[in-house]
Amino acid sequence: MTTAVDRVRAAYARIAQVDRPEVWIALRPQADTESDAAAVDAKVAAGERLPLAGTVLAVKGNIDVAGLPTTAGCPAYAYEPDTDAPAVARLKAAGAVVLGTTNLDQFATGLVGTRSPYGAVRNALSPEHVSGGSSSGSAVAVALGIADIALGTDTAGSGRVPAAFNGIVGLKPTFGLIPTEGVVPACASLDCVTVFARTLSEAEQAMSLMAAPSGRALSAPAPRAPGPWRIAVPELGQLGRLDPGWAEAFEAAAQRLSDAGAELLPVDLAPFTEAAAMLYEGAFVAERYTAVGAFIDAHPGSPDLDPTVAGIISRAKDIPAHQLYADQQRLASLRVRALATLGDADALLLPTAPGHPTLTEVAADPLGVNARLGRFTNSTNLFDLAAVAVPAGDVNGLPFGVMLIGPAFTDERLARIAGLLDNPPLRLAVIGAHLSGQPLNGQLLAVGGRLVRTTATARAYRLYALDTLPPKPGLVRVGEDGGTIEAEVWQLPAEGLGVFLAALPRPMALGSVELADGSFVTGFLCEPQAVEGAREITSYGSWRAYLAALPRP
Repeated sequence: MTTAVDRVRAAYARIAQVDRPEVWIALRPQADTESDAAAVDAKVAAGERLPLAGTVLAVKGNIDVAGLPTTAGCPAYAYEPDTDAPAVARLKAAGAVVLGTTNLDQFATGLVGTRSPYGAVRNALSPEHVSGGSSSGSAVAVALGIADIALGTDTAGSGRVPAAFNGIVGLKPTFGLIPTEGVVPACASLDCVTVFARTLSEAEQAMSLMAAPSGRALSAPAPRAPGPWRIAVPELGQLGRLDPGWAEAFEAAAQRLSDAGAELLPVDLAPFTEAAAMLYEGAFVAERYTAVGAFIDAHPGSPDLDPTVAGIISRAKDIPAHQLYADQQRLASLRVRALATLGDADALLLPTAPGHPTLTEVAADPLGVNARLGRFTNSTNLFDLAAVAVPAGDVNGLPFGVMLIGPAFTDERLARIAGLLDNPPLRLAVIGAHLSGQPLNGQLLAVGGRLVRTTATARAYRLYALDTLPPKPGLVRVGEDGGTIEAEVWQLPAEGLGVFLAALPRPMALGSVELADGSFVTGFLCEPQAVEGAREITSYGSWRAYLAALPRP
C-alpha cells in the first residue's frame, strides 16, 4: 500500500521530471508536505479513517490555503490567509496533502490560461496549445500526474474548459453546494468551487467531502421514475463553427450514450447561446469590477496586472445600472425558454468548447478567441445549472471533451450519465422479486438501475416457486421442454452489477439468459438442485401472474 509520504515524494519527482514551473504560483517545500503526509500516515496507523489518505492536492491561486499567499494571479494583490478556505479544509481533514497553489488567468477572468504575470500555462499534452482557463494550473497539475485532485473555480466555464483541453474530468457543482468563503470572487453571485481529477469517481469523492448542506436543496428535483436516461442533443447546425473533426467526435459521444440505452431528444440551443453572449457583452461583467475594480484602478499601469484582464474589468465600471436591470429581465426570459426546451430531459449534452486554440492564436486575438471558447459554458451558472465535463476521445491528437448539464442539485445524476461514456453499462434480466413493484426492486434502483424494456425469455426455461423470504422464483434452463417467462431488462452501472454479485444469496446465480428475440443477457438463474420439491409455475408465464393467482390471506 502506498503511504502518504510515498505519494508526496512521487509528486515532487514528477514535478522535476515534467519541468513545468508555470503551473505553480506557490509550491510548498517538499519537507513541509512530507511532514504533513507523515502525520496522515500516523493517523491511519492509529486506526483513523481518512478517505483521502495518500492523495495530493493542488489548489487554484484564488482559493485560500493557510500559510501560502493568495494572489488571484496578481502578485501585488497577494495576502496571506490565516485559515484555509472551507473547501480546502475539508479535503485536508479527509487526508489530502496540499502541494501548493496554482497559476490562473488573473482574477479568474479568462478561459485560455495565458492571462497571468506568472506565465502562460501550456497544455499538458501539446505545449503549443493553451491549457484552458481560468483554472489552468490546477487542470495541468492533474493531467500531468502531479496532483491526484485539484481545486478550481467556475464562473463562465473555468472548471470545465481546462478539463476538456487536458483530457481529465471537471465537476462544476450546483451553485452554493461547495462554500465559496475564502475564494477571491470573480462574480460572487455565480462563482462555484470545482474539482479536477483523472477519473469521475475521484472527482465525485472529493466533491462529496467538500459539499455542505444547503437550504436550496429543498427545491431540488424529485427522484425521477425508472427508465432510460433522456439526453437533449442539439443539431450540429446550432453548434456553430467547430474545429475540424469535433462535430464527428460530438456525434460519436451522443451515439455512445444512445448505445448505452439513453433516449436522445431534440433541443433548441438558441436560449443557451444567447445567454452565453450576455456574460461578457452585457452588464453582468460589472460584478467583476465590484470584486477587484478598486484595486485595479489604484494600480494603473502596474506590471503585475494583465492588460487584457485589467481592460475588461476597468471598462465594466462604466456600465449603467439600467442596463443591468434590462439584462436581468432578458436573462429571466431566456432561462424560461431554456428550461422549457429541455422539458423532461435529464441532461443536455454539449461539446465543452468549440475548439482548441494555440498560444499563437490567442496572442493574435485575445478577446475574440476567449469569447469563442465560452459559447457552450457561459450560460450554465447564469441559468443556475450543474455540469460535468468528461473526456470523449481524441481529435487530431488532442483531447476532445463533452459536458452534461442539468438542473440544480442533479449533480449525482449527471455524473451517472457521464459515466456511460467511460464505463459502458451492463444489462440484467430479472424475472421475480426484482421486477418493477416487487419487494427487491429497490435494490436495482439503489445502484442506479434503469428499466430498459419488458420482454420474455426464449421458450427454453421453467419457473419454480422457491421457499424463500421474501418469496422468489427460480429460473432453470431446460431446452426444448421449457416455456417463455416474462422478464424485465434493466441497465446497471458496471459497479452496480458487482454489488449485486457480491450480495447474491444461494441458490441464486448470475448467468446468461436467452431472450425471445434470440439475444442473450446476464440474468438471475437458479441452481437446478435447489428446485427439487419446489412447485413448478411455468404455466403462469410470469412471476406476477403466479402471485396474482395465489389465494388472498
